[in-house]
Formats: sequence, C-alpha cells, structure tokens
Amino acid sequence: MKLGWLEATVLTTATVASAKDLAYSPPYYPSPWATGEGEWAEAYRRAVDFVSNLTLAEKVNLTTGAGWEQEHCVGETGGIPRLGMWGMCMQDSPLGVRNADYNSGFPAGVNVAATWDKQLAYQRGVAMGEEHRDKGVDVQLGPVAGPLGKYPDGGRNWEGFAPDPVLTGVMMAETIKGIQDAGVIACAKHFIGNEQEHFRQAGEAQGYGYNITESVSANIDDKTMHELYLWPFVDSVRAGVGSVMCSYNQINNSYGCSNSYTLNKLLKGELGFQGFVMSDWGAHHSGVGDALAGLDMSMPGDVILGSPYSFWGTNLTVSVLNSTIPEWRLDDMAVRIMAAYYKVGRDRVRTPPNFSSWTRDEYGYEHNIVSENYVKLNHRVNVQRDHANVIRKIGSDSTVLLKNNGGLPLTHQERLVAVLGEDAGSNAYGANGCSDRGCDNGTLAMGWGSGTANFPYLITPEQAIQNEVLNYGNGQTNVFAVTDNGALDQMASVASTASVALVFVNADSGEGYINVDGNMGDRKNMTLWKNGEEVIKTATANCNNTIVIMHTPGSVLVGDWYDNENITAIVWAGLPGQESGRSLVDVLYGRINPGGKTPFTWGKERKDYGAAILNETNNGNGAPQDDFTEGNLIDYRRFDKDDVEPIFEFGFGLSYTKFEFSDLHVTELSADKYSATTGKTKHAPVLGKPGKASDNLFPSGINRVRQYLYPWLNSTNLKDSAADPDYGMDAKDYIPDGATDGTPQELLPASGPSGGNEGLFEDLIQVTATITNSGSVVGDEVPQLYVSLGGDDDPVRVLRAFDRVTIAPGQQIQWTTTLTRRDLSNWDVASQNWVISSAQKKVYVGNSSRKLPLSADLPTVQ
Repeated sequence: MKLGWLEATVLTTATVASAKDLAYSPPYYPSPWATGEGEWAEAYRRAVDFVSNLTLAEKVNLTTGAGWEQEHCVGETGGIPRLGMWGMCMQDSPLGVRNADYNSGFPAGVNVAATWDKQLAYQRGVAMGEEHRDKGVDVQLGPVAGPLGKYPDGGRNWEGFAPDPVLTGVMMAETIKGIQDAGVIACAKHFIGNEQEHFRQAGEAQGYGYNITESVSANIDDKTMHELYLWPFVDSVRAGVGSVMCSYNQINNSYGCSNSYTLNKLLKGELGFQGFVMSDWGAHHSGVGDALAGLDMSMPGDVILGSPYSFWGTNLTVSVLNSTIPEWRLDDMAVRIMAAYYKVGRDRVRTPPNFSSWTRDEYGYEHNIVSENYVKLNHRVNVQRDHANVIRKIGSDSTVLLKNNGGLPLTHQERLVAVLGEDAGSNAYGANGCSDRGCDNGTLAMGWGSGTANFPYLITPEQAIQNEVLNYGNGQTNVFAVTDNGALDQMASVASTASVALVFVNADSGEGYINVDGNMGDRKNMTLWKNGEEVIKTATANCNNTIVIMHTPGSVLVGDWYDNENITAIVWAGLPGQESGRSLVDVLYGRINPGGKTPFTWGKERKDYGAAILNETNNGNGAPQDDFTEGNLIDYRRFDKDDVEPIFEFGFGLSYTKFEFSDLHVTELSADKYSATTGKTKHAPVLGKPGKASDNLFPSGINRVRQYLYPWLNSTNLKDSAADPDYGMDAKDYIPDGATDGTPQELLPASGPSGGNEGLFEDLIQVTATITNSGSVVGDEVPQLYVSLGGDDDPVRVLRAFDRVTIAPGQQIQWTTTLTRRDLSNWDVASQNWVISSAQKKVYVGNSSRKLPLSADLPTVQ
C-alpha cells in the first residue's frame, strides 16, 4: 500500500558505500520542522493560520511546480484558486531578471566582492529585488555561495562572490537583505559543494560524450564543510533568507536534494533555517525519499524538464493519504513556503507576472510547452528606474588597479588614443544576440548561463572612450579602434603612433549546458581568449605606454606579460554589467579613484592553486568522485600554506593615492561563557487531516491543460492514481529509520534559531587601527583584518573582517571592528561543536592578504 517507483533513484539520503569505499553521507532524520523563532515569529504565525485552512491538495499545490514552460516564469508552483492566490513565481537570476525586457543587466557577484563595499552590495540587492518585484516575481533565484571557488577556473564562480567564506558570507547577507527589503524572497544557492560544471548532471555529461549514470560526488569532510563551504550559508540564514536551493551534485555520494545530512542536519537542524528548500531545476530525484530528506518545493515540478510526470503533485497527495509521508511533513513544507511569503510582505506588494520567460513577443501561448491558450504575455513593464546609477557605481568601484607605472590616470592631453581588442567593442549579433550570453563576442560584461539577464543596452569601452575624448578632450586628440583580434598588423600600425594604447582582452565562462569553444561551462585553461596574449604582445612591441584592461570571470595567467616595461598599467574590470564602458572610463580618467581589491589570487601557474577540475571520469560509469582533499586550503590560503608567491595576492589593489596603517589596539570584551545547546524540540505540529481519497479527486469544471502538473487524484484507487507498478511494496523497504517520527527531537550542540548557537556570534575582541591618506587625492581604502588561528592544520591566516572607507588627503580615521566567537573557533568533529583551541591567536591588519603591516597577539578567550 505504499509508493515504490518514485524511490528508484534515491531510496534514502545515505548512499551505501560500495566495495571501493566511496565517501558516505550518514542519514539524519526526521526533517526538522519550522518553529517560527526570532524574526520569523509573525510570519510563521500567519503561515500556520493560512495552512491550517488548506485542503491536502492545496498544500501539495504550494510545493510542486506546474511543469517546465507551463507558466510565465522559469518555475511556478500551483496556486490556491479558492483563496484567490495564484502560483508563486521563481525567476533567475543573481544579477537581474532573466528572460525579460525593460530590465537592467547588473554587475556580476564577483564585481560586488571586488568593491568590498557592504552598502553597495545592499543597494544592488534592493535594486534587483525591485525589478523582480515589479515584474511579478516572488522568488529571485540568487544570490550564490556555491560555487564558493574551490577551482579558479570553475564556470560559475562569477555568479558568486569570492573563494573566501567571510567575504562571500558578508556579501550574501547584504544582498539578501536588499532583495527581501524590496519585497521579494531571496534564494541562497547552490547548497552545497557545487564547485564545478563538469559532471554536475549525469544527463548533461552524457550529452558531452561521458558515459556516466550518476552526477559527480563532492566528497567533503565535516571540518571542511563547516569552516569553508557552510560558512556563507550561515550568514545567509542569519540575514533571514527565505529559501535555499539544493544543488545538482552529490555530497558524499548522496544527491544534494536527497541528502538528509546536509538538508536535515546541517541546514534545518544546526543552522535553524526557517524558510523552504527548493530543488534546482531537475535536481529532484525521488518522491518520498526527498520529502523526508528535507526538500520542500519541487522545481519546476516535472521528473524531466518537459515531461508530464512528477515525483510530487498527485504522487505527493497519494503518499500522504497512504501515510508514507506523515501529514506533519507536508504541513511543514507548506508553512515554510508561506512563512517566507509573509516575511518579505508578498501579500502586500504582489502583482501577477507581466512577462514571459519563453518569448519576447507581446502575444503567445500561456502554456508554452503545449501551445495552449493564446494571450498577451509581455506587458513591456519598464522596471529599470534609476538603477543604472548603482550599476555604474559598482562597475567603477569594483575596478581593480593591478599595476600602475605612471600610465593612469589619463589626462585628456593624449594626442592619439588607440583602443585595441575585440573586448573593447560590440557583439556583432547585438548585446543579447547570443542566448543566455552563450558566446564571447565583443566586450564581456557578464558570463553565460541561467545566471544572466538581458541587457537593456550595453555601453562598450570603445563607445565610452570615444565619447570621453570627444566631449572632454582638448579638441586635438585622435582616437582609433581596432577590434578584430586577428588584425595584428593594423593594431601594430595604430599602436606605433599612439600616445597610449588601451588593450582590451578577456576570458569567459558559464553554466555547463552551454559549450563555448570547447569550454563546457568550466574554463578549459586559464589563458586569455581569442588571441589575447598576441594582442598584448603586438601592442607592447609598438607602444611604450600600453595599458591592459581585462574582463574576466576570475584570475587568468598573466605571468608572460604583466612585468613588460612597456605595460604601464593593468586593470581588471571583471563582469561589470550594462554600464561597462562608462564605469571604466570613470576610473581611467581619474573621476573615480580606484578602490577595488581583487577578490581572488592571481597565481603564476595553474598548479599553484592546487587540484585541477575533475574533467575525466574516475569511477567507471558511476558517479565521478571529486575528493576535496585540500580541506579549507583554497585560493590565498593554499598560496600562503605552500609559501608560493602570487603575482597579485587576494585583497590587493592599487590607488591613485597612498594609505598608511598605524596604531593597532586590541581590547578584550566581556562575553558570556559559551554553552552547547541542549534540550528537545516540541512535537511536530499537525495542522489538518488528509481526509479521504474522495476528498481529493480532480474537481469538475476545470479545463485541464496537457502535461500540467496537478495535485488531485484521478481515482479513489490510490494505486491507479499513482500509476506506480511497485505500489504495494512495504514502507520498511525504503523509509529510513526515524524519518516519519514527529515526536520531540534532541537539539544539536551547535544549533540555534538563526544560523546556529547564539553564543557563536557574540563579540569577544575589539580591534582598532588608524588609517591615513598620505597622498594628494581623495580615495577609498579597504582595511582588512586577518586572524591566525594557530593550529598546525590551520591556514596561515584567514580573513575575518573588512570595510571600505573614504579618506581625504591628509585625513586620518580610526577603523574599529570586532571578532566574534565564531571568528576565533575551529569546528570540532568529535563534539560536533565550535571550539576555541588553546593555540595562540594573532591578528593582522592591512590592505591585502600579504600587505599586513600591523599585528598583535590576541588575548586568550573562551
């Protein structure tokens, strides 16, 4: 009398280790139920009231997408028509409204990290939230902390922020606050260990010719998980994020959306996450199994995108009716969804989606995949407001000056400005001419994949520089551009007569479903694209005042040319969005003093970063095994531990002025003694009764849409409704022990209602330092605080605090920050808690990970 076929792929979240002793994810049940503690109290109360009045089918409708291309958004749940509530709209992306019009193309997350500016991160979040809200979106699918950046050449690193958990965590939190303050639910993704595009989905990899049947397994030990990959999700939960997206990959050989350890124990149990977990699109792998493992919403609802079958929908209704899934688990799914809905005020600001993800035509089919119901789809609602201002500001403030031997700022006195390289110019197909930006034509302002948005316009460097010269020059300046990277002779000719040669080069990356020149999402190497090195070589051979500007998603190998004496300046501009050219010109001509700091390390060789991306199968046709053997030693942590000198270190960036650091003071603060969390939860709340099969039959009077995923039954015979050949197999064959237990459960030692045990976030130490602008130009400096935790296995130093401050010439400011208990702790696997070790701790302050002129021992604290 139980479901069976839906459990074919994942019967439990703990994959049994094979004879090869593959990594193993232990089971953790039951799935913790929401409690509504802290800032969630009012939203939780309203959600409970709402869900208590729903039928079984209505609850199921909240949890299950209607199917791929069945509604306007990339994913939409069913609604509650009886209560006038239409389905919830989920829409990409982390840098704008994807697949829409009259919206903005924001800078990528990596640029936000390069600003090191919390306020700008928040402002961008608000602006993106406003645009999603005004388009009728309920959940913005962003921001991103997975990938974090284990691999410097990982395809989607640019969607996130930085390969440092603190910098990423702060930017995640500020972005989430901004999005949700605008009235839209943010979705922190991809949870967790989603560090490469290769093999992230078995089907996608098969399309590239790889004979595998399971997706890659990110094999992460408990200590590394807590100290690195989980850290920014803690900050996301503390920021009140409404939803979290589970990832495609497996973690220790258990799929991300089926993994009871990561979802039930870490996210909901330890971090006290009160919102809902949604699947990535196609990452839902089983019906009962994933529900019990902690999944709350299936996106876009179908088993395979475009199929008429769902693990949930009708099958979830059946599984509650036959008691395979307890009523309290479905109630908890619905309450979590509605609590997030109320928390951000969706009931106050909501409007139906006024665009279509599937066509830019004004009219088309409402249900695109089955060509049904011809209606007006795109209402051409302009949501851009004045967001170009914050986009331009982030673009300029994220620009990193890596080298400057007098080349910058430009003066408007140059007689001839040469603009060289395809990356300076326009995409011949148009700014949006490649679907999901899946090409590298013209200047690069965002990577490719679902993490993109359509540009309303794209101001290229060529356009902006020419405009600058014509509008602000002395009337005698000439400006010429050569934007064909194969036209080296023409470049040489122009460069040989130029006062300054501005050389534009790039490298690109993106999501794995798009292959650009053999780069299957991840970059196949770390060199420049499209003959970039030859363009630089040509310019430097003909002009002794060459300035190189790079648009890249991360570090590239610059060792062959960065120290060329004819290169007077090097600039990294990242992926700056629609105002690209104007943002850059603001810096090149000195209107903005560059204050950006590189959010990743620039190494001399790829091997300096550690292990390469796993791009060949290593487990037969089973799941490729990606062992995270480097632990928490990624990016600058690895360079420091191996004592390898980078070319440009993490946190480095030059200015048109000079800053000095002095007067470091460390003060111990009073704080309570840390205590492990003890006690038990309350009993799982049950908010209704499932009723009988006859109560959940498909209603009369509804015009069925083909392939649409409904929650209702077609028959009172549950076996017939489930269409399940294994219906009748005993639950004990696939229900893990304790998975349906709604009795009070033991609390975890490190757990708490908002990100973990509250004692972890108490301030223990205050640090102050004096920063002086000793130059002649007002500028921004980024004070950075690093801590040595002192253990033999610890990184040499880890970032723990930062700010961005504006200082006038001759001005001194006192910068003050604090260190929390979490900042000074290590994860102790044995006690499953955070512990401050007896090792001597030391604090460092400066303006990069290797320029730290101030240091002091820290007092012993507990």
